[in-house]
Parts: sequence; C-alpha cells; structure tokens
Amino acid sequence: MSQSSHKLVTPILIGGCIILLINFSLRASFGVFQIPVQESYGWLRADFSLAIAIQNLAWGIGQPIFGALAERWGDRWAIILGSALYAIGLAMSAVVTTPEAMQMWEIAVGFGIAGTGFGVILAVVGRAASDEHRSMALGIATAAGSAGQVVGAPLAEALLSLMAWQSVFLTFAGLSLTMMLFLPLLGSGKPAAPTELEESMGSVLKRAFRDPSYLMIFAGFFSCGYQLAFITAHFPALVTEMCGPIAPGSMLHSIGITTTSALGAWSISLIGAANIAGTIFAGWLGNRYSRKYLLAGIYTLRTLIAAAFILTPITPGTVLLFSVGMGSLWLATVPLTSGLVAYIYGLRYMGTLYGFVFLSHQLGSFLGVWLGGTLYDQTGGYTVVWWVGVGVGAFSALIHLPVREAPARLPATA
Repeated sequence: MSQSSHKLVTPILIGGCIILLINFSLRASFGVFQIPVQESYGWLRADFSLAIAIQNLAWGIGQPIFGALAERWGDRWAIILGSALYAIGLAMSAVVTTPEAMQMWEIAVGFGIAGTGFGVILAVVGRAASDEHRSMALGIATAAGSAGQVVGAPLAEALLSLMAWQSVFLTFAGLSLTMMLFLPLLGSGKPAAPTELEESMGSVLKRAFRDPSYLMIFAGFFSCGYQLAFITAHFPALVTEMCGPIAPGSMLHSIGITTTSALGAWSISLIGAANIAGTIFAGWLGNRYSRKYLLAGIYTLRTLIAAAFILTPITPGTVLLFSVGMGSLWLATVPLTSGLVAYIYGLRYMGTLYGFVFLSHQLGSFLGVWLGGTLYDQTGGYTVVWWVGVGVGAFSALIHLPVREAPARLPATA
C-alpha cells in the first residue's frame, strides 16, 4: 500500500483528482439526455429513468467489489477494468433501440463508475495522506468530482446542439478511456499479501455489520444517494418543464441562457461549482469537529432547502438559489462519511468498508431516479417524489446522531 505523506498535495492526490474529474463529468451529464432519448424513441420517461437507476444500482453493487479487487490485486487493475467497462457501456448504449437493451448496458456503465470512482480513489488518497491531512485530502478529491460536474452537463448540452445524442455517448466513451493515462501518478498500488487478506477481511466485515454505528452510517447514506441521483437525473427536465420563462434582458438572457432547457443543464453545473468550495470546507471542518454532527447538520440544511424550493413558485431565480444552496452541501457528505469510516475502522479495509456504505447510497440513488420517472408518468410532475426526498433527508439527519464516533479496534482475525 502507498506510504503516508506529510505533504497535502502529492502526485497521488493529483492523479486521483483528475480521474474523478473525468468520471464525474461524464456521469453528471445523464440528466441532460432524458428528453432527447425520450423524443428519439418515444419511450416513457420511466424507461430511461430506469436505465439510469440501474446504472446507479450497479455502481453501488460494484463499489465494494472494486474496493476488494483493489485491495487484492492493486489499485491500477481495478481502475483499468473500471475505465474499460465505462467505455464499453457507453458505446453500446449509443447503438441500442429498446429500453431493455439500454438498461442492460447501463450495468456496465455503473460498474465502470465504481471502478474509477470514490470507493477506489478515496481509499488510495486516504492511505497516502498523513493523519493531519487526510480529511482535507479526501475533501479535495471529492471536490474534483464536483469540478467534473461543472463541466459535464454543459458539455453534453453543447454537444447535443452539434450532433445526435448517440454520437455524444460515443464521444464520452472515448473520454472514459483517458482515465488510464493518469495511473502512473497513483504509484505502484501494490496489493497486500493474500494471506493477510484471507486472515482479516472476513472478520472485519462481520464485526462491522454487527456494529450499530456502522449500520447507522450505512442507513444514513441512503438519503444522500436518493437526493443527489434524483436531482442529477431529473432536475434538468424539471427545470425545462416547470420553471417560469427567462425574461428577455435578464442577466441569464444576456449571457446566452435563453431557454429553460439550457438553464436546467447549467443548474447542474452551478451545483457542481458551489460544491467545490462546500466539499473542501467540509473536509477542513472534518479535521476539527465531530463528523457525525457535521453530517447531521448537512442533512438538516439539505432538507430545509429542498422543502423551501418546492413550496415556492419555480422561477429562474429560485433555480439559481437552490443550485447554489444545495450545491454547497452536495458532496460534502462524502469526505465526512469516508473519513468517519476510516477513523472508526482504520485504513486497512477502508475501500471495502466504505464500498459497502456506498452501496446504501446507491440503493437510494436507484430509488430516487426510478421513482422520479415512474411517479412523473403517473402524476405528470415531480412534486410527490420531491417530498419523499425531503422525508429521507430528515431521516438521515436524525440517524447520524447516535453514531459512536470512536475507533472500533476491530481484530485482524476471526
């Protein structure tokens, strides 16, 4: 495993940030394709929503798998496999003609996101950072994913004005392969000895799942996935269809955002931009204050912001305010949650243990995306599914409070 460094900025941190930036720039763009895919094939909104939901579920299932693969084979092989699956899934999604085929190939995309995403990369960054810099390093790496979100949705919107959505998918498939170019920055990524893994991994997992604190962290991360995936997949369409018009001569109109469709894409970008600062700030706070109370506070603020947005008329101004407010809290939970797992259970199996916690996140993602499309088709709008998100956010704020924030000292053998 990588040796800890007393410097905050290292080649490992830089390489991890670039890989996460590329990964999340592609992933954050999928909501922009909701309407083009629906209009191209005449599918229901639920059909493409289910494809994205399956992608999120595959991402969650793949996260502990790739975390374990990285610990057994080495980080590089996990990232290479993830990048290849990402490209294959996107390329094949571009040539399908049925919802079922799209949904099947999104499984490969989800596994590709897992192999090049937070579970693997944050474990690499966390192991390489010193104790004094770990929370901040995790915050910076997470913010790199947000930087990708700033780029992804507007890039997809721009490319859609030049080519069909299928061609954009093929372009993104090529971009996903470029993540392999930055592997040298991550170091050797040598796996641990197989005997060490066989002696301790099973024991650590059993003890973790018997620990009420681990189960509460697992359950609490569910709402984060629900809210983020729903907004990523459906907010551009929600803004396109439910937002009031952009007035001629307004600030937005003067900078070229003249349609609610463009505003929907740029809202995802604005969320990502606000989150860069929010996530780094959360990482800084995580070095100084109780992570469980910070998480409870973030979920409380998310709940209040989401409730306020749906209770007021949706206008370009409220879309911008919501994007900045929710964006500042968007991935702020990730460095705190991953840091909490590392603090309680140690770094040795951070990738695997955080991977299982992230599975809960993706179960929430699946539900948020799938319910978004299904209830839209049934009710003609997003209001009902939005209020479900408000409820699960409040649940997560409460369930983090009893977490025992102290090292668990799990034994190395059963």
